[in-house]
Amino acid sequence: MSLFKARDWWSTILGDKEEFDQGCLCLANVDNSGNGQDKIIVGSFMGYLRIFSPHPAKTGDGAQAEDLLLEVDLRDPVLQVEVGKFVSGTEMLHLAVLHSRKLCVYSVSGTLGNVEHGNQYQMKLMYEHNLQRTACNMTYGSFGGIKGRDLICIQSMDGMLMVFEQESYAFGRFLPGFLLPGPLAYSSRTDSFITVSSCRQVESYKYQVLAFATDADKRQETEQQKLGSGKRLVVDWTLNIGEQALDICIVSFNQSASSVFVLGERNFFCLKDNGQIRFMKKLDWSPSCFLPYCSVSEGTINTLIANHNNMLHIYQDVTLKWATQLPHIPVAVRVGCLHDLKGVIVTLSDDGHLQCSYLGTDPSLFQAPNVESRELNYDELDVEMKELQKIIKDVNKSQGVWPMTEREDDLNVSVVVSPNFDSVSQATDVEVGTDLVPSVTVKVTLQNRVILQKAKLSVYVQPPLELTCDQFTFEFMNRNPDGIPRVIQCKFRLPLKLICLPGQPSKTASHKITIDTNKSPVSLLSLFPGFASQSDDDQVNVMGFHFLGGARVTLLASKTSQRYRIQSEQFEDLWLITNELILRLQEYFEKQGVKDFACSFSGSMPLQEYFELIDHHFELRINGEKLEELLSERAVQFRAIQRRLLARFKDKTPAPLQHLDTLLDGTYKQVIALADAVEENQGNLFQSFTRLKSATHLVILLIGLWQKLSADQVAILEAAFLPLQEDTQELGWEETVDAAISHLLKTCLSKSSKEQALNLNSQLNIPKDTSQLKKHITLLCDRLAKGGRLCLSTDAAAPQTMVMPGGCTTIPESDLEERSVEQDSTELFTNHRHLSAETPRPEVSPLQGVSE
Repeated sequence: MSLFKARDWWSTILGDKEEFDQGCLCLANVDNSGNGQDKIIVGSFMGYLRIFSPHPAKTGDGAQAEDLLLEVDLRDPVLQVEVGKFVSGTEMLHLAVLHSRKLCVYSVSGTLGNVEHGNQYQMKLMYEHNLQRTACNMTYGSFGGIKGRDLICIQSMDGMLMVFEQESYAFGRFLPGFLLPGPLAYSSRTDSFITVSSCRQVESYKYQVLAFATDADKRQETEQQKLGSGKRLVVDWTLNIGEQALDICIVSFNQSASSVFVLGERNFFCLKDNGQIRFMKKLDWSPSCFLPYCSVSEGTINTLIANHNNMLHIYQDVTLKWATQLPHIPVAVRVGCLHDLKGVIVTLSDDGHLQCSYLGTDPSLFQAPNVESRELNYDELDVEMKELQKIIKDVNKSQGVWPMTEREDDLNVSVVVSPNFDSVSQATDVEVGTDLVPSVTVKVTLQNRVILQKAKLSVYVQPPLELTCDQFTFEFMNRNPDGIPRVIQCKFRLPLKLICLPGQPSKTASHKITIDTNKSPVSLLSLFPGFASQSDDDQVNVMGFHFLGGARVTLLASKTSQRYRIQSEQFEDLWLITNELILRLQEYFEKQGVKDFACSFSGSMPLQEYFELIDHHFELRINGEKLEELLSERAVQFRAIQRRLLARFKDKTPAPLQHLDTLLDGTYKQVIALADAVEENQGNLFQSFTRLKSATHLVILLIGLWQKLSADQVAILEAAFLPLQEDTQELGWEETVDAAISHLLKTCLSKSSKEQALNLNSQLNIPKDTSQLKKHITLLCDRLAKGGRLCLSTDAAAPQTMVMPGGCTTIPESDLEERSVEQDSTELFTNHRHLSAETPRPEVSPLQGVSE
């Protein structure tokens, strides 16, 4: 934001919903008054022409009725207005108005009024030219060195330059290689027309070359002129600027040289007469219009450049001299002499905001009041300082980074999940294999008791779940500039049936875990209503689950003990049902009024199965890195062969290709094959990362049940094992988790102060293998088993006095219970084959989402 604002001298709003562009504004003494004061001429795309002569009573006054000299409805859109010597036989100034199919020249005159209403102005048509082609813009000047009058050159939309010698049409010429019209200007010093073509290069054409070229109106030459071939019209010089131009302006403040100024989309160029660059300035913002207006010191030129940030910058060559803020985005800017005030800056926006302003500041009238001198009591100040420090310390302990609201319900986010699926699924892929993919509607309600400026709602769910829309932004009319950012989170659970269907139980499985409880087993039908595949009441302690995509999980409740077993062919598939079982058991006993319900895990920690998933994920990462290196090498080889072939084709002397074309074709096929392999590996890596996150959640759950960790300790484990939502080659899961676990081992789980003094490597790189990571995970479990506890404090390690048997070694389950559960399953089920799934499996608190 600018330190200074443009001082508003006079302003007005033109019309109602009218549109304007850079050619719609002109400043000149159009009525040829004796005092030489400029008038503001404005034309609009609605066809209205207005002429203003501002006379504000005091600075900042709006437009008065007498400020508007003339307003005429021309009934055709006004593309551009210019003032010059356009009528033969006189050197008085006249007004040229360019319409899309017509050029009109008017004389503007005023008559002294005899009453208090003031002078009367009128506009008289001197002549007009009907155009055969649609006009784009125009320029004027003393073409060919003629003196005492101005000629007009109009550029059409199809690239024809039409020259008019006042009341008569002179000739028309097509620009070679034309595609789209660009800005057009005339240089009187070199007698040249300068434009910027669609090739993004500045082009200069001599007027004499245009005049003596073949007439474009001759029928046999028309097509040839459009193609730009032959020697009819030759460009004088060109300069490639590499971007489209917004405007061109040619200035000459001395007789020795003139400068060509070009305003690009991101750069500002100053060229010499011959097309060489005098200087250029890279702009850090998007410009809207510009005007080189004067030369303050010898050899330099001052330029006004407006941008889309409502700013007006004043440059002396490439040096920024002043920056001021405007109330609108200008599309045209002019400088003139209005009401004996020189250097008035006139700006026009695209919606008709016309303003006359000047640069400057208001003096500060504030004076600091005198401070009453008094003696200081340092003892009282010392006591007050200690009280304030105590308050600050208490506040820092009681609240986090974001300040707390005064009331808990000042800002609240609530989520309601529809109990029924959508009648028509909104899923992108309606089918996964033979299973139909359902969708459910979630209603998020935002309630606030404080004034909000802007609210942004972000909804996140774990893969493979997807959202139809995950970002919502709400703008409010009431502004609260003194507000502070707040973050509110709300977690919600989605129905299990969204990704899981009832299935047949399986007798055998490769992976099994057993969860112990301190209460009698509960009927699975009451825990999972709607998931029973059979109605026999004798089978209430067994239930099968079928994931979308083919994976199957079996849940068994023991008849003789307080245990539940979850089994599946894939280790990572156990997480969803295990977590859901524990949550539903807790909800069930809470409804029964039981407060001492607890779950535990006394089996062996399945680290070997977990390490296999880690190795598979790491192998895919290494494979992806190798494939990308090979793809990069083949791409370099492909470009090198292309350059060789291009050099052979450009050579005037034909030479044999020496099988370069065959080599190019073979390299191209290798590039395509490697790109397909990279894409396939990325898909496999995404699925592997999803499985790894599911297994990681399962391991965290089992560790928490095994060591009876608190919720805060489980949160620390989740932060260490699941730091990333996405896995990339630059920052992967293995190195990130290894650094987090190493930090825990050297802080809260350290054995001695010597370990705490070790520094971790601040740079994370992909490791050579996973042996170090697996060693650290095993060591973490071992220290937790020996009484270590997780905490965020780094100044004291947890005590290591409690020793549990076996550390991280296998803790065998009861043989009797093992046989009992297997016997129950043998009596109840027949053997079913396991169906493998290729789609990503649900993971992490699967049916949980987070809204912010």
